[in-house]
Amino acid sequence: MALAKIIPKHREQPPFVPPSPIYYPESDGEPMAETDTHRNLMIYLIEALTDHYRDDPQVYVAGNLFMYYAEGDPASVVAPDVFVTFGIPKGNRRVYKVWEEGKGPDVVVELTSKGTMWKDRGAKKGIYEALGVTEYFLYDPLREYLSPPLQGYRLTGDGYRRMEEQPLVSRMLGLELRDEEGFLRLYDPRTGGKLLTPLEAQAARRQAEAELERLRTELAALRGK
Repeated sequence: MALAKIIPKHREQPPFVPPSPIYYPESDGEPMAETDTHRNLMIYLIEALTDHYRDDPQVYVAGNLFMYYAEGDPASVVAPDVFVTFGIPKGNRRVYKVWEEGKGPDVVVELTSKGTMWKDRGAKKGIYEALGVTEYFLYDPLREYLSPPLQGYRLTGDGYRRMEEQPLVSRMLGLELRDEEGFLRLYDPRTGGKLLTPLEAQAARRQAEAELERLRTELAALRGK
């Protein structure tokens, strides 16, 4: 028998090809909100909360950001309208990966509508409960289906329980949530004042300065008589 038939030919091993990194998309091409009302509310809540926690480096406020909750599975994603996470640093993120941050959000607010009701009350609620989101708020500004239009849930050992107290208070945020004729406002119980966006705060300061100048002018006029 020929030697070549006894000794198998050496087979070259294919070159090692490292696995491709998993891509986690940053957008699905959909608009950030269904209506102008929903968009304006989202902007108000994000800006007001960001300003409220501006001096705390360990509070992250965001909204309409893809949140991936299962490493290696880009399909396991949710995009809360507004959320707050305590204990992680501020900073701009392209996406929120729960396994990298070490935790899910502490508070989530969904600006709901008839078109999103099944997700907001079903799948999303279940995901937030599994992630350990302590407080979950739903607000229906157009009064399409939710009654009352503002509702809150608090996580317990048995899952989410509806908040019954009035006014509705977020223990995590230390703030009151109020429905004001189709607009969700946040109030600080310590001062009784509502949280403002930076633009609103600037306008309020200008108004106060104008009023002070008016009073000074009147006082000067009285002294001149």
